[in-house]
Amino acid sequence: MSQYLIMQRLMYTKQQPTLMRSYLLFIVLLTNLTVFGQNRAPVQRLDDTQIATDGIDTIVSRLMRAAKVDGLQLAIINNNNLVYQKAYGFKDKAQGTMLDTNTIMYAASFSKAVFAYINMRLVQKGLIDLDKPLVEYLKKPLHEYGNYEELEKDERWKKITPRMCLNHTTGLPNVWWMNVTTGMRDTTLRNRLYFEPGSRYAYSGEGFKLLQRIEQVYLGKDLETLAREEVFAPAGMQRTSYIWQSAFDANAATGYDKEGKPGGKVRSGSAVGAGSMLTTISDFSRFITYVLSGKGLSRTTFREMIRPQVRINSIYEFPTMLEETTHRDDKINLSYGLGWGVIKTPYGPAFFKGGHDDCWRNYTISFPDKKTGIVIMCNSGNGERIFKELLEKLIGDTFTPWEWDRFTPYNVQAK
Repeated sequence: MSQYLIMQRLMYTKQQPTLMRSYLLFIVLLTNLTVFGQNRAPVQRLDDTQIATDGIDTIVSRLMRAAKVDGLQLAIINNNNLVYQKAYGFKDKAQGTMLDTNTIMYAASFSKAVFAYINMRLVQKGLIDLDKPLVEYLKKPLHEYGNYEELEKDERWKKITPRMCLNHTTGLPNVWWMNVTTGMRDTTLRNRLYFEPGSRYAYSGEGFKLLQRIEQVYLGKDLETLAREEVFAPAGMQRTSYIWQSAFDANAATGYDKEGKPGGKVRSGSAVGAGSMLTTISDFSRFITYVLSGKGLSRTTFREMIRPQVRINSIYEFPTMLEETTHRDDKINLSYGLGWGVIKTPYGPAFFKGGHDDCWRNYTISFPDKKTGIVIMCNSGNGERIFKELLEKLIGDTFTPWEWDRFTPYNVQAK
């Protein structure tokens, strides 16, 4: 742990007796030494250069301080194995408690990557066909699955398939009550189609929700059960759930907005494949290594998951249906696979996923040919402002479409 973070912790204990403060400092230093003892080997970048673990610590601490990032968890994968893992900053600023690698974080849209993997498992088992229209899976009228009264009136919805849901080409909005061009809340809206299914890309949480609701009835299993059977248990993700668990209470992070104000803990009350998952950096990095190692999916199924399914020409990911297009990302062939964004690089294909909420910022990217990946999870609204530099300096990733993702660096004026 950097001197900066040690001093932050001591600031919250300055009213305590001297002996207590000395004891806390000893514990912090001891914890730091233990963490570094587990991460002594240098990390291999994509270009085969190396970075020492103390160099990683220095870079992360400097960037967090510069961008006012309250807390961050980091994991780096080399040769399909976890080689670096550490937590930085606060779990709870008011209490003066610090993050560790088993602290529960809100996964946000990391949830979609896991949901997509579950679906690929179901496809592999022959339980779901990616190209079979959802209407053929119905066991009751569509409006009984959710707020689909408006959608049901539009015959085009019957063209929607699981593939379209997973590659964001359904024509449904991201969130039904959010304006698709301004991103502003508008409860006068309805859950409906905005374009012909399959005709273009537009990020859609509602597409994932529709697929989940129909699958749960069709298969007779809820998402949490499917997740435990298909991913959580096989991958060893013991502190991950789509629903808040009482066991999470003892070690869960508080989120902080861009001004550093607390937004509280996320306590998901129902399983939503589009965004309710709670996890730790330890668990989610297990998931990434599990996927990279080819476990659970055949090579053919894995390749289908990360194959470019639809080209992306939008200038930004959000708001989801801006008309402006760009050739900016042609060089990386920015596309979407099934649950993952995909790009081409000099090191082979890469697949990525972000997770975004007011007080939470997450990102992961993996390069299967190089057997390298990185996972970043932040309980801070400022987290994305250091992603570009972290990716470049820690693993040599200069390919992530940071402008499209709006990962505007802390030292650049946001557009």
